[in-house]
Amino acid sequence: MTTRILPAAGDADAARALSALLGQLPDAEPAAPLPDSGALLDTLARLAAGSVDELPEVVLVHERIGPVPALDLIREVALRFPAVGVVLLSSDTGPALFSAAMDSGARGLIGLPPSYEELAARVQAAAQWSAGVRRHLGRPADAPGGPGGRVVTVAGAKGGVGATLTAVQFALAAAAAGRRTVLVDMDLQAGDVGSYLDVQFRRSIADLAGIHDISPRVLQDAVYDDRTGLALLLAPAEGERGEEVDDRAARHVVTALRGRYELVVVDCGTQVTGANAAVVEMADTAVLVTTPDVVCVRAAKRMVRMWERLQVRKAEDTAMVVNRWSKHTEIQPSLIEKITKTRVAKTPVPAAFKELQPVVDAGRLQDLDNRSAVKQALWTVAGELGLLAAPADQAGAAGAQAALPGRDAAGGGRGSGAAVAVRAAGPVARLRRGGGDRGSLGPWPRRGREG
Repeated sequence: MTTRILPAAGDADAARALSALLGQLPDAEPAAPLPDSGALLDTLARLAAGSVDELPEVVLVHERIGPVPALDLIREVALRFPAVGVVLLSSDTGPALFSAAMDSGARGLIGLPPSYEELAARVQAAAQWSAGVRRHLGRPADAPGGPGGRVVTVAGAKGGVGATLTAVQFALAAAAAGRRTVLVDMDLQAGDVGSYLDVQFRRSIADLAGIHDISPRVLQDAVYDDRTGLALLLAPAEGERGEEVDDRAARHVVTALRGRYELVVVDCGTQVTGANAAVVEMADTAVLVTTPDVVCVRAAKRMVRMWERLQVRKAEDTAMVVNRWSKHTEIQPSLIEKITKTRVAKTPVPAAFKELQPVVDAGRLQDLDNRSAVKQALWTVAGELGLLAAPADQAGAAGAQAALPGRDAAGGGRGSGAAVAVRAAGPVARLRRGGGDRGSLGPWPRRGREG
């Protein structure tokens, strides 16, 4: 989604320089600079007369705007147009002006002359804030695209249950449905997304861990654009570098990705760490993959209970996908749902490893045949979770289901259209270790619920 930017600068030279810099921002649609405060307020009023969605996401106010002083103008815009994120550009970036700008309603302060990195970061942050306000003013809570894209995590009850396979197929299904999708490998020490898709890339999520302001250019350098249409953010090749990605870094990275993609699919692996626990907590949909055997079902129950104790995710807010199922399996999905108290997807994934073995051994999971029962099942589950259509289009999700590989009128209706475990954003659980650095990875303490 494009971020619309409306600059206002009384100085002609400053306006030209700002326009040139804004033109370099990706996914940005800057308007011509307005010369004074009156023109800015009149333009915003005219746009708001249509609807809130006609307003730009970001307004940039130069310190030398007139005749209304910059801080007074920011206060006026914030009061009359609360769905617009306002950013002040000033040569004074001291704490006194910063505090005054925030008190006036600004969403950020950029020093003059502005640098590309700072401008991109502040514009992105203001756009994300604006999108959040507009969702509360009437847009769907999980509106796609640009700031506020949807996050889906996929974790395994234990090793080898098929979590990475599930995450990859979910992402491929969404990309095939036309959604702008990024697949993130958050299995930081043993990530295999690159191996499954035959991708080698020098950058990884660890390269973003120490960056406080992740600009679109920095993010673009770290993300690999695959020929499948997916964007990939891989785990580090050196497993020990996974410790560089703590919970704060994970939140920061996923928030940045959420601002650029409609759908963020995260493979969280099978270990609970600070990083992937933070992502599961902030996700719109959390998927847990298990197989229908006693050991894995016990592991799934253990994982769900751990998430609850750490206040990461409630059991009823977790979607369970049953992999390697057959009608002869003694433990059926309904029993797994009863044991784990989760919501089990209506479509189980059949046990058909012979279909998978050639593409897995070749590291080309994207080449899995459309007639594969495994692929059909996983893409059907993706439809149940609402990954194949933008939220505004989910009333017609049956049409998206018809596009699933190998589906026809006779055999494709199973479980279609069911929305599974989509959680509205809730309170952020504070996961800390007593007395230690919150960001460092290590054993989790036992703790109960707060309050």
